[in-house]
Amino acid sequence: MHGYSIGIFPMAEHRDDPDIFWVDPRRRGILPLEGFHASRSLRRAMRNTRFEISYDQDFAGVVEGCADRADTWINAEIRDLYLALHARGQAHSIEVWEGAVLVGGVYGVTLGAAFFGESMFSRRTNASKIALACLVGRLCEAGFTLFDTQFVTDHLLRLGGQEISREEYHKRLDAALAREAEFNAPPVRSPQDVVQLMTQTS
Repeated sequence: MHGYSIGIFPMAEHRDDPDIFWVDPRRRGILPLEGFHASRSLRRAMRNTRFEISYDQDFAGVVEGCADRADTWINAEIRDLYLALHARGQAHSIEVWEGAVLVGGVYGVTLGAAFFGESMFSRRTNASKIALACLVGRLCEAGFTLFDTQFVTDHLLRLGGQEISREEYHKRLDAALAREAEFNAPPVRSPQDVVQLMTQTS
């Protein structure tokens, strides 16, 4: 948690690498909470989806889903450390369900009014996008001011992600750490509820 508070985050080279190293990018990815871009197709998918959303109901399953890929930085120690943070109430997940099957999700760490996004996964079309949209809605309702994505991918750019300098990131991080937010405070929202809230505030 001290590492997050000073702007660095842990990674491993691959799942079988026993070593963990700290990363401090010169350019940092963020997703501005007021600038999240939900396309018409995503909004339509959220209105029509049969997916159900939960929060912190299967954190381990989300971490395992994120690690279930050919190239992953989540080794056994990182997995265990995030499970420990979750048990302490400092790491959270959003789960996407198709019936009783976990088909997508996202997880990260909270500190002050900052959310440090770690990873997400999808086993169905739009599952990770819907998870991310529901996460953004929760962070806005709960009073968070910074959504750190570490890096920016093409996927995140299409959703409103930005890349900022290390110096600018530290300014935003310091401001977020001076505030308080409670991840579990807002009620559970369905994808339909979230897209309705987006429409009301856009």
